[in-house]
Amino acid sequence: MVLRPEEISSVIKEQISNYSTELEVSDVGTVIQIADGIARVHGLENAMQGELLEFPGEIYGMVLNLEEDNVGVVLLGDGKAINEGDIVKTTGRVVEVPVGDALLGRVVNGLGQPIDGKGPIKTDKYRQVERVASGVISRKSVDTPLQTGIKAIDSMVPIGRGQRELIIGDRQTGKTTIAIDTIINQKQFFDNGNPVYCIYVAVGQKASTIANVIAELEKYDAMKYTVVVAATASTSASMQYYAPFTGATIGEFFRDTGRNALVIYDDLSKQAVAYREISLLLQRPSGREAYPGDVFYLHSRLLERAAKINNNDAIAKKMNDIPESIKHIVKGGGSLTALPIIETQDGNVAAYIPTNVISITDGQIFLETNLFNAGFRPAINAGISVSRVGSAAQIKSMKKVAGTLKLFQAQFNELESFAKFGSDLDPATKLILERGKKNNEILKQGIHQSLSVGEQVAILYVAMNGLLDRIDIKNIKKFEEEFLKKMNFECSEVLEQLSKGEWNDSLINKIKNVAERIN
Repeated sequence: MVLRPEEISSVIKEQISNYSTELEVSDVGTVIQIADGIARVHGLENAMQGELLEFPGEIYGMVLNLEEDNVGVVLLGDGKAINEGDIVKTTGRVVEVPVGDALLGRVVNGLGQPIDGKGPIKTDKYRQVERVASGVISRKSVDTPLQTGIKAIDSMVPIGRGQRELIIGDRQTGKTTIAIDTIINQKQFFDNGNPVYCIYVAVGQKASTIANVIAELEKYDAMKYTVVVAATASTSASMQYYAPFTGATIGEFFRDTGRNALVIYDDLSKQAVAYREISLLLQRPSGREAYPGDVFYLHSRLLERAAKINNNDAIAKKMNDIPESIKHIVKGGGSLTALPIIETQDGNVAAYIPTNVISITDGQIFLETNLFNAGFRPAINAGISVSRVGSAAQIKSMKKVAGTLKLFQAQFNELESFAKFGSDLDPATKLILERGKKNNEILKQGIHQSLSVGEQVAILYVAMNGLLDRIDIKNIKKFEEEFLKKMNFECSEVLEQLSKGEWNDSLINKIKNVAERIN
């Protein structure tokens, strides 16, 4: 083989011309303690609160404690392979999760990673898990209803798009059922081209329970506009802590691109317990019931992210220059509605976590065990339940028929308790009691039996205007079924007009005509 000097020199010159030096600088520290998903790392003087750290084996953790001689880190994965003395690197980044339409129909864990066996999520959009809530200037008053399809809620405790409405009650009182029914009811809006994208966050539940929820959503073809974020009871406390923030981040993407989204946190009681575990392991000072002092801030910064957003033109009119804090809004006009769920013990709504979340939200739907056991489903206590948005989140036709319903039912409950002590009642009192009992029958609703707004308005008008006086209380449900069947068959255009909010004498007469023809 003959070597030519000119060839060798040309190769050397080419390598010299392409040579570049890249200096990689990173802060590194050493693991000094590792246990229970918590690591203490020495030597990271420049680490930031909330920063992502890289451990050996591509395991990551997040800085939660900044102390004088070490940092406390929550591991975001299995830490069994990490040992004392291992090297830890800073990344200069905070926790991010994938967002976008690619997540629809998928089941992800607390960090947005797919766990449904359908392959990777194809998206190039990522957002920080911890984000500052939109400011007052960018927000708009809640004025559009979020229809749940449940008569008792849409009439007496209306929810608006952009609202935060708490669902609270003991175990096994139907809290999750209300949330799932609300998701299923959004299918009508998806089919009409005005979808409400749903994010269901399951925290601390059994994997089999979450699988049943997903099966129900698939059965009713609701997964196509839904994302499920699952942090099961078997996952680490850190995953259960982050899952609600991941759900909020995914929902904010739809809101900030001018669309409507609904996020359900099921439930925040278990997130608070997970946060308490993390805090105690990090040796933070404990407060009431051993919860850390900032557990209120945990839920407030999460729930404040729900909002109805002005469009950019409206914001620009109020301000000369849109501030940096709200420039992430791509297209205004969207909304993010939050339905947090809290579990109580023996109906004690005055406990620590329930009172915290009640004070943050815009109202609560209280589910009572006694009502549930008595067969009243959904078991909503109309006296304690309230929506601070109220009729602003109702269309005109619903306002007309449901305006006095809650007051009437509260009056009925009061009279019913007094009526137990005496038998001599005047005719007016007897009428209120009779109508109240029939209203209760009308307000009962089976699982996954959502009604359109028009159907709800029609049957509530019948109940509130004495058209059920001639019907025996045992036949009320049969009457309702027959009435709605006739309305859909004979007067479908009336139901459509009622769903749009229209209300006039012609519509009222048609409702009366159908009701009077049913025996």
